[in-house]
Amino acid sequence: MKHPYLNDEHEIFRRSLRKFLENAAYPFYEQWEEDRLIPRSLWTKMGEQGFLCPDVEEDYGGLGVDWGFSVVINEELERVGSGLVGIGLHSDIVVPYIGSFGTEEQKKRWLPRCVTGELISAIAMTEPGTGSDLANIKTTARLDGDHYVLNGQKTFITNGIQSDLILVACKTDPNAVPKHKGVSLLLVERDTPGFSRGRKLNKVGLHCQDTAELIFEDCRVPKENLLGEEGKGFLYMMDKLQQERLVVAIAAQTAAEVMLKDTIEYVKSREAFGKSISQFQNTQFKIAEMSTEVEMGRAFLDQLIAEHIDGQNVVTKVSMAKWKLTDTAKRVAGECMQLHGGYGYMEEYEIARRFRDIQVSSIYAGTNEIMKTIIAKNLGL
Repeated sequence: MKHPYLNDEHEIFRRSLRKFLENAAYPFYEQWEEDRLIPRSLWTKMGEQGFLCPDVEEDYGGLGVDWGFSVVINEELERVGSGLVGIGLHSDIVVPYIGSFGTEEQKKRWLPRCVTGELISAIAMTEPGTGSDLANIKTTARLDGDHYVLNGQKTFITNGIQSDLILVACKTDPNAVPKHKGVSLLLVERDTPGFSRGRKLNKVGLHCQDTAELIFEDCRVPKENLLGEEGKGFLYMMDKLQQERLVVAIAAQTAAEVMLKDTIEYVKSREAFGKSISQFQNTQFKIAEMSTEVEMGRAFLDQLIAEHIDGQNVVTKVSMAKWKLTDTAKRVAGECMQLHGGYGYMEEYEIARRFRDIQVSSIYAGTNEIMKTIIAKNLGL
C-alpha cells in the first residue's frame, strides 16, 4: 500500500535507508541481542548518512524535511527488529522537546550533536513508584544559586546506559496546587556530578535495547539547562506524548505486517498430513482474519499520520491507534507463533523474538488502559 503522505523523495530515501540497514544492521542484529546493546557505531553511521533527526532544521545540522521521513525511518528500523526503538525515541521523542521548547543557545549546543549521533538522548519520566501518573513524580529539583539540586530515581529508561543527554521530569515546586503545575524539565548531561546509572535492566524482550535505572543524588544541574519555563513541564509532556504514542503505533503496525508476511511464507512451505499447512481451512481463516485486521489498521494509521503531519489535533485518534494497533500486534504475534507450531517456540525463528518484543508495546508511552481513559474523557464520558 502506498502511504498517502509520502512522495517519490520519501521512497528514494527509503531505498537508501534499507540498503544501509542491509549492510549495517541486519547481519549483526542477533549478535546485538546477545550483547544486550546496540553499538554506538551504528548511531554515528546513521548520523553520517542523515538517518537521525531528519526534521531538525538545517541551521542545527538536520535536513529540515517533513515528518514523513521519520515515519520511513521508524518503519525500516522496526523491520530489522524492535530493539532499535531507542533510535526512534532519540529522533522523534526527545529531540523534538529541544526543538520546540529549547532556547537558541540550547539548540546550538545540543541539536547538531544529536543529529550526528555523537549525543544519544533519553527521557526520564517513569519512577519506581510512578508510571503513567506523571503529576505525582517524586524527583525534586531545588534552585541553589546558579544550579538546580536534583534528587530522585528513574527506572525503565530507554537508552539509559548509553545516553549522553537525559531529559528529566522533576518537581521544582512540590507544594504546587494542582500538582502538575510543579513539574519542570531539566536536561542532564552525562558527566554531571551526582548523576549515576543503576542496573541495566534484564527484560523479557527488546534485549539489545539498553534500559536502565538512573539515580540523582544532590545532582547539580546548571539552571540554563532548564527546558522552557518552570512549572510547565507537565504541559510540555502532554504536548509531546502524542508523537511518542504515534511512534509506538507505527512500530506495532509494522511489526504486525512483518509477522504476518513471514507466517504466510512459512505456512506455504511447511507440510503436514501430506499437504502444506496453508491448505487447511483453519490456517486460511486465521490468515484471512489477521490480514483484514492488519489492513484496516494500516488504513487508520496512514490517515492519522497524514493528519499529524498537517498539524491537526489528533489526541483522541492517537490514543485509539496506540491501544488498538499494539493490541492487534500482540494478538497477531500469538496467532503467528501458533501457526509456526513447535518451531515458533524456537529462538532460531524470528517469530519467537517478535512475540517477546511486542508485549511491552501496550505498556510503555502510557498503558493501553490509560489510552482508553483518554478516549473516554475526550468523548465527554
